[in-house]
Amino acid sequence: MKQLLVDRRDIDFVLWEQLNSEKLIDNGRYEGFNRKACDMMITEAGKLATNEVLPSNEEGDRQGISFDKGVVKVPECFHRPFEILKEGRWLLAGLPREMGGYGAPALITAAIDEHFIAANPSLVEYLKITGDIAKMIHFYGTPEQKVRYVKKLVTGQWCGAMLITEPNAGSDVGAIETSAVKNADGTYSLTGNKIFITGGEHDLAENIIHHVIARVEGGPPGTKGISIFIVPKYLINTDGSLGKRNDIVCSGVENKMGLHGQSTCSMTLGANDNCIGYLLGQENQGLKIMFHALGDSRIYVGLLALGQASAAYLLAIKYARERIQGRDIANFADRSAPSVPIISHPDVRRNLITMKSYLDGMTSFYYYVTTIGMKAAHAKNEEEHRFNEDLLNFYTPLVKDCIARKGYDVCIQSIQVYGGAGYTQSYPVEQYARDSKPTTIYDGTSGIQAMDFLARRLNAREGKIFDAFVKSILETTERAKTIEGLADLGARVANAAQHLAEVAAFMGKSIVSPRSKIAFAFCLPFLNVASETILAWMLLWRAVVAKQSLKQNPKTKDKVFYEGQIKTAEFYIRTLLPSTMGLMDGILDGSDAAMAIEEAAFGGK
Repeated sequence: MKQLLVDRRDIDFVLWEQLNSEKLIDNGRYEGFNRKACDMMITEAGKLATNEVLPSNEEGDRQGISFDKGVVKVPECFHRPFEILKEGRWLLAGLPREMGGYGAPALITAAIDEHFIAANPSLVEYLKITGDIAKMIHFYGTPEQKVRYVKKLVTGQWCGAMLITEPNAGSDVGAIETSAVKNADGTYSLTGNKIFITGGEHDLAENIIHHVIARVEGGPPGTKGISIFIVPKYLINTDGSLGKRNDIVCSGVENKMGLHGQSTCSMTLGANDNCIGYLLGQENQGLKIMFHALGDSRIYVGLLALGQASAAYLLAIKYARERIQGRDIANFADRSAPSVPIISHPDVRRNLITMKSYLDGMTSFYYYVTTIGMKAAHAKNEEEHRFNEDLLNFYTPLVKDCIARKGYDVCIQSIQVYGGAGYTQSYPVEQYARDSKPTTIYDGTSGIQAMDFLARRLNAREGKIFDAFVKSILETTERAKTIEGLADLGARVANAAQHLAEVAAFMGKSIVSPRSKIAFAFCLPFLNVASETILAWMLLWRAVVAKQSLKQNPKTKDKVFYEGQIKTAEFYIRTLLPSTMGLMDGILDGSDAAMAIEEAAFGGK
C-alpha cells in the first residue's frame, strides 16, 4: 500500500465545507478554476507527489548533497522529479498569468504544495524560493529586469536564492557588512560573505539568480541602509544567453541535522573584486522589498511544517493499526487473550488524538489565513484591502510559529508511536522529525516571531485588529452554544478567548512600562497561548460544521468522519485547553525571575 501524504478527505472538508471556498473562488477573478477543476488539480498533484517525488525523499536523505571546490551537486534522484515539477509549473501555479503562472487560487496552490512538501521538503524548496525571487523582480524590477529574468525563473530554467544572513548579522539584519560600490555603468561591485543560504549553489539549473542584501558605500547605518541586488551566477549577455561566470562562489556547505538533499551554502562575493550586481528597486529600500517577500515566506514555513506533520501522522496511524503488541487492557490478566493492534491501547490512542487535534487545528488555521490573503489581494476597496492586509500581518507570526512548533511536536510523537523502531532509519518518521525542525528556526526563530507579535502586531490599528480576532472567535462560540452537544465546548472556548484578551491588555501595558523587559521575557508564552486558543477555535468551528453535516444523513464513512471532528474538538478543548488557561495565569502573575536572576547564577562557570 502506498504511503499517504495528506488526508484528502480532511482537505476537502476544510476547503469546501468549513471555509466554503467555492464562494470565495467563484468571484470572476479565477477564470477556469471552479471546484471541479480545483479538485482535479489537487488529485493530480497527489498522484505526482506519491509516484514521482516521494521516492526521492529517503534516497536523497541518505545520499545528501556533495561539495567539491565550489561545485555543489544535489542527490542524483532529485533531477527527474525536479524536471517533472518544473515542466508542470506545479509549485508556481499560483503565480499571476502575466508572470507565466496559472493564476490558481492560493487555497488550491496551498493544497498542491502541501502534497509535494509531504513528499520531499528538501526538493520543493529549490522551486519555491525561485518563485519568490521571480515575484520580487516582477513587483520591483525595471522593465528590462523583468524581461531578462522573470520568464526563465518561472519556467525553472533558472533558479533563485536569497542571500541575507552573514556571520555577524543573523536576526540583526541591520548589522550586515556586505558592501556595494556603484560603477560608472550603473552596475554595482559587491564584496562580502553570506552564510546559511538555501539553494545558493546546486546543479538543478543552468543559472542561479541571487538576491543579495548589501549596503551601498556611504549608505545609512542599520536597516535604513539596506539595498537588494540581483547577482546572477552567470552574467547574461544582451541576447539573453549566458555570459561569463560572476565572482560569486560557494565556499562551503553545512552538514545539517536534516534536509540533507537541500544545499545550505556559505557564499563569497567579490573575492576577485569582480562580483557584479544590479540594483533591485531603489537604494536603501531593500528592507521594504525584503519584508514583502519574507511575509509570504513566513506563512509558507507554516505549510512546510504542516505537510511534514501530515505525512508523519498518517504513517503513525498506519503503524498503530498494523503493529500487533500486547493484550487489550480489558483482558490484561488473561494470558491466553490474543495480542491486539497498539491503536487499541489507551496511551497510544491519547497520543494519536493529541496529534490529530494539533494537525486538524493547524490545517484549518493555515487555510483560513490563506483566505485572508486572498481577500486582501482582491478587495473591493482600499479600506477592505488594508483591513485584511493588517489582519494577515497579525496572523503571520502566529501561523508561522504555531504550525512550526506543533508540527514538529507531531513528528516527534509519531516516533513515539513507533517506539524504538521509530528512532531507526528503517522507518521514515525520524526523517520527518529531522527535516521539520528548521521550521521553528528559519525566517525568524520562535522568539523573533513572539517579539514581532508583541511589539508590532498586538496594537495594530490601536488594538482593533486584535479585537476583530477575538470577535471572530466569539462568533463561532455563539454558534456552538446553540447546538446540542457543543454548548459546553463553546463556553469553554469563549472563556479562553476572553482570558486571552485580558492577557493581551496586560502585555500591551507592560511593554510600555518599566517592566518592558519582563514583558518580552513572556512574549513567547504569550504567542503560544494565543496559538493554542486559535487551535481550540478552529476545532470548535470544525465541530459546528460537522454537526450541521450530520443532520443531512451522510453516508457511513462521512458520518464517522464528522463524529471524529466532534470528538477531536472535545478532547482538545476539555483536555488540553485547560493547560493553556493555566499558562495565561502564569503570564498574568508576571514573575520577574527570568530577568532578575544573576547571569552567573545560570551556572556553567
